[in-house]
Amino acid sequence: MSADPGAASGPALFRPITIRDLTIRNRVWVPPLCQYSVTERDGVPHDWHLVHLGAMAAGGAGLVVAEATAVSPEGRISDHDTGLWNDEQAEAWSRITRFIRSQGAASGIQLAHAGRKASVWPELTRRNGSQPIDEGGWPTVSASAIAFDGLREPEALDDAGVLGVIDDFRMAARRAVAAGFDVVEVHAAHGYLVHQFLSPLSNHRDDRWGGTLENRARLLLELVRAVRAEIGERMPLFVRFSATDWTEGGWDEAQTATVARWAEEAGADFFDVSTGGLVHAPIPVAPGYQAHLAEYVGDHAGVPVSAVGRITMPDEAERLVASGEVDAVMFGKAMMRDPHFALRAAHELGAGTSMWPAQYLRARPEVNDGEW
Repeated sequence: MSADPGAASGPALFRPITIRDLTIRNRVWVPPLCQYSVTERDGVPHDWHLVHLGAMAAGGAGLVVAEATAVSPEGRISDHDTGLWNDEQAEAWSRITRFIRSQGAASGIQLAHAGRKASVWPELTRRNGSQPIDEGGWPTVSASAIAFDGLREPEALDDAGVLGVIDDFRMAARRAVAAGFDVVEVHAAHGYLVHQFLSPLSNHRDDRWGGTLENRARLLLELVRAVRAEIGERMPLFVRFSATDWTEGGWDEAQTATVARWAEEAGADFFDVSTGGLVHAPIPVAPGYQAHLAEYVGDHAGVPVSAVGRITMPDEAERLVASGEVDAVMFGKAMMRDPHFALRAAHELGAGTSMWPAQYLRARPEVNDGEW
């Protein structure tokens, strides 16, 4: 990773960043934001996804990462999730990536498998628990046959099943390239399948996929290698981690840093650091509450990282990047509230107006008495 040559002046949040062959125009990024909006239940993104993601690209974001996208039907969180297990889905995504690129932003996609947290009711229905098999649900899998609280017990994957998951990620990565994405991210956070293998709270295996840290990390490292082989050497590969389970004896920032270093050696480039999701735990939610964990992983692993979680003020994001604590900031709910958050942040930090779409130039504060 390197800053774009000649871009050392101005707010750090709006300096370009180059990762492999991709230069991203700024460090204001959109994390994966599940929409639970595929009402046809076929995994195909549609107009909502185009407008949702496209508005943020037009609004000045540097990188827009599409929601957790299942690598197989059984890997969906709910039956309303997007997918990338067939070519019809890839073609639908290509419409979205073309628009994001036309607005000067980079597009990413988070490849995911929900594991034991699959087959739940979509968030928009406001129903808890597993979706019954006779109402459209499906059996779930995990590292071990340990249920997430309130959900059905999963089946522990056998060796062939684990290898099948790796192949599903491999093929989804191939389709991500065909769909025109600029970045691929492996989802290893929030209590989903890869996190279930990483954490000793959910992985009680005694084979090559469990026990020691090296074995618990094996699935992630094999996924990184498989995805890298598909996307080639020019395309950035991200990993999203939960840095801690917020539970004694669980996954923590020290293990995260160690595995991040191994993942970089296996072919990953950048680490998107969040927390939690594996078990119910008290989380000290507050503005920027996870940023120190991203900094820890970056410092101890020697890898580039982004921070996420209740970061809503441009000046705080600027401080995080300018200080070198993190390399970029992910704005989730802030972007959902205001898809033009990046343009507003640029105005507040004095970063100029080069990101404005031509169609919106007459709305710039600079030509409207400075009023946002």
